[in-house]
Amino acid sequence: MKEILIKNGISEKAAEAFEVYKDLLLEWNEKINLTAITDESEIAFKHFLDSLSLLKFADLKNKTLIDVGTGAGFPGLPLKIAEPTVKLTLLDSLNKRVIFLKEVVSVLGLNDVSCIHQRAEEAAKPPLREAFDFAVSRAVADMAVLSELCLPFVKPGGYFTALKGPSPEEELKKAKKAIEVLGGKIEKTEKVTISDFTHTLVFIKKIKHTPKAYPRQFAKIKKSPL
Repeated sequence: MKEILIKNGISEKAAEAFEVYKDLLLEWNEKINLTAITDESEIAFKHFLDSLSLLKFADLKNKTLIDVGTGAGFPGLPLKIAEPTVKLTLLDSLNKRVIFLKEVVSVLGLNDVSCIHQRAEEAAKPPLREAFDFAVSRAVADMAVLSELCLPFVKPGGYFTALKGPSPEEELKKAKKAIEVLGGKIEKTEKVTISDFTHTLVFIKKIKHTPKAYPRQFAKIKKSPL
């Protein structure tokens, strides 16, 4: 796996850290459900390099970043490994996953990383509300739902970046109103092809404060997206 990462521009030091991360991921995956991808080269492409694609389009140096619904740490932890100056918050609703993330952070000796066990709609209050330069998510939720969960964390002038599938255009069209209500504006999309799959990075700029009424309880968000 290390060779794949180095061939794709990852430094030797970072590639070694990714090896450790991969080993921990596979070890813990036998106890708790972290990933359906267990082939080493697929982990390199579909988890690590996929997560790192954000660095081609955004300068994360010394930025504050929250990964909402991070799961096994994607994309937040790979971004931290490749750009150590990022001040990272990993947020997930399942405590077992948060325990795993704390173990990875500890073993790799990463600084400025907080691992929080909380639902996004409950966490989006001070001190985390509008506290971040970037919110990122690779969650599979619809963009209208995802925007309500993520944009409240972003400070005006910052960005919510979603990693979506190859053709999110229709989804974005439907989510346009929600994004505007929440204080965002779709700035651009970037297609990225890694190995044999393509995804799209959606950049939403925060142009005004999110109204205090949002985010709503998750049941309401899901039942009646904005």
